[in-house]
Amino acid sequence: MAENIVWHQHKVDKAVRAQAKDQKPQVIWLTGLSGSGKSTIANILEQKLEAMGKHTYLLDGDNIRHGLCGDLGFSDKDRVENIRRISEVCKLMVDAGLIVITAFISPFRDDRNFCRKLVDDGEFAEVFVDTPLEVCEQRDPKGLYKKARAGDIKDFTGIGSDYEAPKAPEVHLKHEQETAEQAADRLIEALQQQGRLT
Repeated sequence: MAENIVWHQHKVDKAVRAQAKDQKPQVIWLTGLSGSGKSTIANILEQKLEAMGKHTYLLDGDNIRHGLCGDLGFSDKDRVENIRRISEVCKLMVDAGLIVITAFISPFRDDRNFCRKLVDDGEFAEVFVDTPLEVCEQRDPKGLYKKARAGDIKDFTGIGSDYEAPKAPEVHLKHEQETAEQAADRLIEALQQQGRLT
């Protein structure tokens, strides 16, 4: 860490911002394999929360790699750095009083826990979009599994690189035999039951 840097305390803090927005700021972190339905569910979730009057921001894996993480590849080291940067952004957005929704494969538990530790207790909800590999591979909306099986993509999660499934997620969505809309509704219901959506 750089020397001679002092953290400035601001008069308008997270509590003030959250009160102005009348909501509990938090991170709703969707994780799962490529093609599991994370981005689709996250999009629907944001629309539904917006309709409820919530102030949200959606961070999506592909979109982030166009800018903030555009210099990173897909090695394990780069994946860790990708999630580290995203986690720091999430921390800032929670401080701004927002409900941050993320949709990242985020294959490593330690990386997801890094984000959890950056925010206060109760401000991080890990959502496991649990779709079997074979189902994700059948969907293959971007044709990535086909390329990975052909050897055109190395270190592809689920094929050449491991995915560490959450052990105790706040919400476990088995997203195989239901629509993304139904999954988003179940997610909102679970978040409400946990007192995360006031």
